Order: sequence, then C-alpha cells, then structure tokens
Amino acid sequence: MKINFFRKTLFFTSILFFVIGCGKNNISRATGWGINSKKGGFEYNLDFNDQETGPGLVYIEGGTYTKGQVQDDVLHDWNNSPTQQHVMSFYIDETEVTNLMYMEYLDWLETVFPLGEPRYRQIYEGALPDTLVWRNNLGYLEELTTNYLRHPAYAEYPVVGVNWLQAVQFAEWRTNRVNEFILEREAFVQKDIRFSDRDGGVVNSGSSFDTKAYLKRPESSYGGLMASDSILGKRGTKKKDTATVNVYAGVDKGVLLPSYRLPTETEWEYAALGLVGDREYNTYRGKKKYPWSGGYTRSNERRNEGDQLANFKYGKGDYGGIAGWSDDGGDITIEVRSYPPNDFGVYDMAGNVAEWVADVYRPIIDDEFNDFNYFRGNIFLKNAIDQDGKASIVSPDQLVFDTLPDGKIMLKSLPGSLEETAITEEETFLRQNFSKSNNINFRDGDPQSTRLYENIESVASSGEPETNVMYNAPIPPKVPIGDDGKIVWDQIEIDKSNRRTTLINDEVRVYKGGSWRDRAYWLDPAQRRYLPQYIATDYIGFRLAMSRLGEKGKIKKTARHKRRK
Repeated sequence: MKINFFRKTLFFTSILFFVIGCGKNNISRATGWGINSKKGGFEYNLDFNDQETGPGLVYIEGGTYTKGQVQDDVLHDWNNSPTQQHVMSFYIDETEVTNLMYMEYLDWLETVFPLGEPRYRQIYEGALPDTLVWRNNLGYLEELTTNYLRHPAYAEYPVVGVNWLQAVQFAEWRTNRVNEFILEREAFVQKDIRFSDRDGGVVNSGSSFDTKAYLKRPESSYGGLMASDSILGKRGTKKKDTATVNVYAGVDKGVLLPSYRLPTETEWEYAALGLVGDREYNTYRGKKKYPWSGGYTRSNERRNEGDQLANFKYGKGDYGGIAGWSDDGGDITIEVRSYPPNDFGVYDMAGNVAEWVADVYRPIIDDEFNDFNYFRGNIFLKNAIDQDGKASIVSPDQLVFDTLPDGKIMLKSLPGSLEETAITEEETFLRQNFSKSNNINFRDGDPQSTRLYENIESVASSGEPETNVMYNAPIPPKVPIGDDGKIVWDQIEIDKSNRRTTLINDEVRVYKGGSWRDRAYWLDPAQRRYLPQYIATDYIGFRLAMSRLGEKGKIKKTARHKRRK
C-alpha cells in the first residue's frame, strides 16, 4: 500500500511540476506579465519549433572552410586565392531549376497577366528564356530552339537561356507562391484563393500576392481583399470583446518562409564541396578537388567503378563517349539527379550546367575586411512611402520596365509588390557598419580604393562610372525604345572607345561550376568565371537558396559523417 501511495504521489507531483513549468513559459521574464493571456496584452508565438524546409530545398549546416583554389592555376587568373571563410547554415535547391519548374512560372505569368493586353505582354516576354542560345554558326541545333524549353522530353533538364536578372525574378515569384500556399495550409486564408479568378480563385493582374507587401501592409494583399473577412480562413479572424478582428501571419507568427534567392558565391562553393564527407571529429581530412572524394572524375566504387561522375566535355569533339558505351547518357545537358549527390545531398554541383550566383565579380576576395558570410553586391534599399505615409504598393497602372543593353525589356516589379528606393544620408548618418546604399564597388572600384583617392572630385566630374577609374570597362549600350515598343536602331549609343582594358564592371556576375560544354578543369567548385548579368547562354542555369533562421541546426555530433549511398 505504501509503495502504491508513493507511486501515485510521485506521478501527480510530476504532472504538477510539468503544468507549472509550462505555465511559466507564458510569463514574461521582463515584466512578469502574462503572454498570450485571454484577458489581453502581448501576444507571441511561443510554440515555434523549427524552420520548415521549403519545397525543393536541402539543409546545409554551416561552418568554416577554405574558399578558393586547391589545384594549380593553369590559366593564371589569380582570382581565387585561398581564404578562410565561415558560412552560416542555409538551404539550397537539391537540383538546378528545371524546364518544368520554369514553365510553371511562365504559365502563372500568362494566366495572371493576359497576353492580349499590350501593357502586360512585355511582362511575359521579359521572363522568357532566350531559346536562340542553342544556335551555332557552324552547327545544327535548330530543333533545340523550339523544343528544349517546352517539350516533355526535356521537362527534368535544367533550364538554360536565362540571364541573371531573370533568375532573380524567378526567385521572387517562387517565394510568393510558396508563402501563398503556406497561408492557405495554415488557414490564414481560404482554400484555393491563390488560383486565378478564371479558375475559381481571386488572383488577377490587380490582386496578386507578394510576401514583402503582406508583411508590411497585409490589408493591401490580394488587391485589398485582405482588409475584409471575405477571403480569410479560420485563423484569419478572432473574437475580441464583441467584435471580430483580422489576424495576419506576421513575422512574429513564424509561419512564412524567408525569401528564395540566388546563393552567394561562398554558399554555393561550400555546398558544392560537401566537405562534411571528409570530416573526422572537428577537422577536415585533406582537401577536395571535386564535389566527390578523390582526385579523378571517374568513380572508384566497386559497383560502378570507372563511371563518370558528372556531365562534361571529355575531350575535343567528345561530349559523351561512343555509341553503345555512353559516358554520361547525353550529348548536351541531361536530366537532373542523373549522378549521385554529394555528401550534403545536393545534385549536379559539377557538370551539366554552370550556375549563376548572387555576387558581382571582382578578382579579389577581400577577407581582410570580412570573413563571415562573404558577399559582394549589397544594395541597401528602403520602402518607398506614398502620400498617405504608408509603404507604397506597385499598382497595375504604374508598371516600370528596364531596357537591357541587348534590347530585352524586363519589368522591374510586379503589381502588388512593395516599391523600394535607395537609402539616403538620413539612414546612414553616423553609422559605423555602412555609409551608402550601393556597396557593389566597396574597397574595390570605389574612388577611395583607386590611385585618385586624394582627388575624388575629379572622378565625379569625369562623366564615367566611378568604378571605371579602376576597371576601365566599356560602358554598356543604351538602347532607346520607341512608342511602338520597338528598338530605335539609329539612336543606340555604343561605347566605341579603343582604350578599354577590362570587361569588369558593376554589372558582371559570377557563375560557378562546369557545364556540358566545359573540360574537367571547370568542375572544381573553386573556379570562378563571370558574364554581364543580361547575357544568357546554353550552358548556364541556376538554383536557389534560402537563409536559415534561428539556431544553426539540430544535427547530432558524430565522429564521422555518414556517407550517402
């Protein structure tokens, strides 16, 4: 009897301590007030567990590594000297963005912004990949110009013909569609409203969803429909006293995901190397030349010994071996996931297509100034304010287009998105960490980093971009567009100077990795190349990344990494 009584007492005491412990989580350690009290007061999501992994992504645990070359610099570029860098944990696409994924984007644009309306036609055309990149003066690839993007045979092949700017806009679209679905799944909005109004939803050219706009001005989302309760779900409203108020999934709810974006060069290289596979306790055992272990492009595993581990050009006139014994199963690009992933679980980080990353190109990685989450290309912006003192939202009647140096017309921001502008001296006054909006040429191309640092006024009065003092690059063509939407050919301004010495300017972006057109040298994740951000090719694609919020990760410490099979 005494034993049973003791057990019962212990059981109920444990429950009591558990309940009391749980109750203390709802008490503010700052004020002692209740949090999320039924009587009112401060509300916060105290039940947040962990960041959700977005569609298509894999988790990359951050850490320190040596960024840069591990083999001979046979081209003598001197642009990837080894530097020690630390990367925060993040997520990256398991594969490159495929034709199927990009076609979904194009279909959404065509549905929401009908091509029959002239003002919307350029939105769709600006997002179209350049399918003519397959043409060659001395080669027959004409079938690829009409079939590669759209034919089901190439659905799981990486999309190509996409310039850097188009990749950035795809990332913005993907962010909005993923978060739009999360709002529906979590019952903040009604089911299926994310579809077009022709398919039973509410979305059209004036009522599309944008994540940043929703977080800043939620009542303006879906063309203002969020201000009423007509499209709100079960969690979108609540009773307060005798009234019903709207509830939005703000940042404090922890529901929406961060933005999809292009990975930084440092993130991409870290994810590609997969050094975790060569880890023993807290050290790396040697260096890696490729995303897989070993110094060769062929597998040394018994079951597939001698097989190539990437899709690349093997030699002059050899893109895939001989009939009956193909080395990679393709002549051009091939389906994603055709080769085993690296130790992070990421596919095709060597071969198939090279990939755009976020960084503006400079030959030097300035690790003296920063060695943590390194990135060159920051342009700090703020929300534009309308006449009512609120964050300005782009309307369908305020579309602004950019004309690229090659004549392609691209929309700056979709309707429903936040209008942004450069920060001013008011935001930078007496700041120690940054002093201007555009930091692309910081310490490498700005007047202070040139031989004219004592005469900055002469740089400003030269009429040239300030980066041209150090990098004397051609000024990109200025292409005028007539009232009919066509290029005015006799008014194009072209830099005809013969005194230019480099192609490096503030609009050239880094691309990483080898492709089906490249030799094995470029499969090394440390290699760096660059192209103007408006250029598209038949060998450059992209994949997206996402920042990790909160703790670094919940991966248990082990002596060695468990290799993937």
